[in-house]
Amino acid sequence: MPAAQQRLRIPAGDVTLEADLVLPDPAAGVVLFAHGSGSSRHSPRNRAVAAELQRAGLATVLADLLTPREEQLDARTGALRFDIGLLAGRVAALTDWLVEHEQTAQLALGLFGASTGAAAALVAATERPAAVEAVVSRGGRPDLAGGRLRLVRQPVLLLVGERDRTVLDLNRQAMEELHGETSLEVVPGATHLFEEPGALEQVARLARDWFAHHLRPEPRRP
Repeated sequence: MPAAQQRLRIPAGDVTLEADLVLPDPAAGVVLFAHGSGSSRHSPRNRAVAAELQRAGLATVLADLLTPREEQLDARTGALRFDIGLLAGRVAALTDWLVEHEQTAQLALGLFGASTGAAAALVAATERPAAVEAVVSRGGRPDLAGGRLRLVRQPVLLLVGERDRTVLDLNRQAMEELHGETSLEVVPGATHLFEEPGALEQVARLARDWFAHHLRPEPRRP
């Protein structure tokens, strides 16, 4: 399946964010990745998941949620990776851009969040309910979305490693707050980063199937 690749600079409030768009032809939907915990659009794990989605005909957008200067600050302090309000605002701004961008405007849109980026994706889903149709969390911290969890109405898939026990407990608690369709998939033998043989491949397949099912081919937006 042929795919076009583009490097983008997307305005988000008073900053501009770097992003990589891969657009299969035809595309059945588009998935925006929200990184967290000091990661970026170059995350090898998220790029591996994105490649699986692309093979399934889904466009992907891997974007930096922080500017280079902010990344330097976060590397020293670790503060911005837990600023869910800031990260969610960036995800919402990227969502707005994709809704208007000619190549993605007619595609159903999903969010894929990793670590603290999962909380940002869930909060952004509550702020853009008409645009976001599904969410997947990989090793995520949905608990950091706080009271916003009760406002999420999109289908949510939570992916957690079996040996990532603290995060697994937090995801189980978050499920009780989510009122829409929710599924928790525990990857056997996997730790937080899914570094075990076959673990990340399973994550990619589960995410692919969730988005393929929930991102409708027909456009939701005019």
